[in-house]
Amino acid sequence: MLATASQLVLRNINDLKGKVLVVEPMADSLATELRHLAPELELSCYSTDAAAAACWAHDSVTLYTDVSPQFTGTFDTVVLFYPKSKDQLAFTLAQLKPALSATTAVFVTGDNKGGIKSLASHAQKLGLGANKLDNAKHCLWFSLFGDFSRLAAVAASSFSINAAGETLTLHSLPGVFNHGKLDIGTALLLDNLPDVSQGKVLDFACGCGVIGAMLKRKHPAIELFSSDISSLAVKATELTLAANQLSGTVIAADGLPDIPKQFDCIVSNPPFHTGIKTDYSIVDTFIRQSSARLSANGSLTIVANSHLAYMELLQQAFKKVTLKAKANGFAVYRATNQS
Repeated sequence: MLATASQLVLRNINDLKGKVLVVEPMADSLATELRHLAPELELSCYSTDAAAAACWAHDSVTLYTDVSPQFTGTFDTVVLFYPKSKDQLAFTLAQLKPALSATTAVFVTGDNKGGIKSLASHAQKLGLGANKLDNAKHCLWFSLFGDFSRLAAVAASSFSINAAGETLTLHSLPGVFNHGKLDIGTALLLDNLPDVSQGKVLDFACGCGVIGAMLKRKHPAIELFSSDISSLAVKATELTLAANQLSGTVIAADGLPDIPKQFDCIVSNPPFHTGIKTDYSIVDTFIRQSSARLSANGSLTIVANSHLAYMELLQQAFKKVTLKAKANGFAVYRATNQS
């Protein structure tokens, strides 16, 4: 299956020439389609999303997954998928500067509902121009032009929080969940963390790493693992742990990390979107995987919008589910396999 923005890339395939870099694509079959329809293209991909990167892991594709990739040269064509976070566009373009020459053709595609309609004004603020070239499948296809070498580097943001009786310094990068601030749901979760004094603890969908950092601060003896599908979040979490002199293993993974095989505690503010759409399949898979990967006495603690049907999903996978807190439109649930 192809996302509509990917379908627009194929519709404009004649714009792609020579060495092509596809940036932050969707997790779909675009790589396979391009290799089939335009085998003459020399394809590369830059993706900070583990699921999307896996779709581009072909022998004939050069794959870049680091936050600050070390490109081996410049490209003739760059295709950038418009990010959900407007801050991320400036960050990503700054990472791309070594890959762009004066003759590189840069195109941007995205879903209308994802904000790409404002690309022209957004580009202007960055000192760039944007021309709309195509409009189909509720998506847009732009050319982006200007002096990309003048784009300023975008650094990680740093801020402090006081929560659950602790003070932490957090680091975040554009594109990370709730970049630069503590969201209401996570704040409620921090006040209702499980009392886990030891064992293997996973902060799933770790974002900037605040949940894992708080758990490690309160319970130094735990073995902390933090995972996220985004390498931007992985980098932010590494910076957060270092800033607070805390240790932990940080992993980029689509779903629960493969290692370790079993956890004693999983805590999360899990994602419930695929792109801009609510998607229960993500959290349903996560809940079922968590039930299978927890030790006999283990627990899963999550926070979610209280109107979402998480209680039912948890009750289908666990023997016991408890509502631990509810406030400001959010709810904290704890689930175990002990009756």
